[in-house]
Amino acid sequence: MKKLFYILLFSPLFCTVNAQEVGIRFGEMAGNNVAIDGVYNFKEGRVHADITFGKSVGFDVVYDFFVKPINGIDDFYYYLGVGLTTLIQSDFELGAAAEVGIEYRFPKSPLTLSLDYRPVIIVIESTDFHWYGFGLNLRYVIER
Repeated sequence: MKKLFYILLFSPLFCTVNAQEVGIRFGEMAGNNVAIDGVYNFKEGRVHADITFGKSVGFDVVYDFFVKPINGIDDFYYYLGVGLTTLIQSDFELGAAAEVGIEYRFPKSPLTLSLDYRPVIIVIESTDFHWYGFGLNLRYVIER
């Protein structure tokens, strides 16, 4: 059962291998401070996945269900999402994450820059709330 749980939890991360955007994220992520960042866009949203490093190794998989352009400003978007987060350290931690952010897609360039806020509530192994999840993402756009 535990293996099935890990497969279901981490299988979206394999989408980042063929992600449409791949980059790095700096900021606070439930105890970690840097991440390999990937985004895979769908018709109705996108998967935003991170492999985080710092005090431990962690995985964040967020489904951004709301990705819309900001009216009147080309190449600026805002997004909202929810997902799972986990830390693998001496104790295994699992929780839920929310995400809200803004993104700028540089025209005539394969770069995307975004700022987001990702608060996390840990519910397994301990109960904790990490409210300080601000991050800066810099990604290379493979496919638009």
